[in-house]
Amino acid sequence: MTDHDHLIDWKTHGVKVIPGDQLDPNTAQTLGMERATAINFARVGAQKLWAGTVKIQANAKTGAHHHGALESVIYVISGRARMRWGEHLEYVAEAGPGDFIFVPPYVPHQEINASTDEALDCVLVRSDNEAVVVNLDIDPVERPEAVAWVDPIHKAAS
Repeated sequence: MTDHDHLIDWKTHGVKVIPGDQLDPNTAQTLGMERATAINFARVGAQKLWAGTVKIQANAKTGAHHHGALESVIYVISGRARMRWGEHLEYVAEAGPGDFIFVPPYVPHQEINASTDEALDCVLVRSDNEAVVVNLDIDPVERPEAVAWVDPIHKAAS
């Protein structure tokens, strides 16, 4: 132990557990989805991130939006996520349970529940402690271009 360890009350300034049934729905929303906050500055003193959940009902989609300068990570718990993005939502890819989705800053996007009979449940983490949501009025293209989610190391199957 160092002298510094004695200056901090770890009981009140240490780990915080937020029960899943105590999330706060009073956060920025987008038509078609239900967001709930677990972690932010107001709830736990988080300085650099926001975390919560999002639910999209079966066969539903959100309005187009972006999250300003924030990076977002979506983890799919259950259901099938269809993501559209771009100036006219012209690109599309899907993710299922256990998949992660990365949304860079300012990217216009739309979440769609690809299932007609199962809710889409996800965990969401953003790179700031506030819930920035900028809802957009975008005319989407008729047929988006499918994009394989790969990285420089893992190439798409041919």
